[in-house]
Amino acid sequence: MAKNLAINKNEESQSLHVARAAEQVSNDLDKVIHERMRLGIISALAANDKLSFTELKNLLATSDGNISVHARKLEEAGYVTCEKSFKGRMPLTEFKITKDGRTALTRYLDHMEALIKAMKVGK
Repeated sequence: MAKNLAINKNEESQSLHVARAAEQVSNDLDKVIHERMRLGIISALAANDKLSFTELKNLLATSDGNISVHARKLEEAGYVTCEKSFKGRMPLTEFKITKDGRTALTRYLDHMEALIKAMKVGK
């Protein structure tokens, strides 16, 4: 019985440690990138030199409004740039990831890996 109590206490202690580690990593996550659509946009831009508004919209299977709102948030954070021009007579909006955006994405992915590792240790 004493051995079972010691095992349960050890499991509780380990679970608490994992929960605290997960909470710390979670608190450190970049809230700008953490939103699903913004993560999709910045990930797509990290994998490409640049993408047009239409390319992003089609790639992420979303609406004009969604791309506009989320791309603006990323732009305000300094993670992407938006360049507007014309291709012939048609307006063209292109997005690129910035150095700060690439750094933020790398940091975000590192945090997610740490969170996954902390959760695996708890099993």
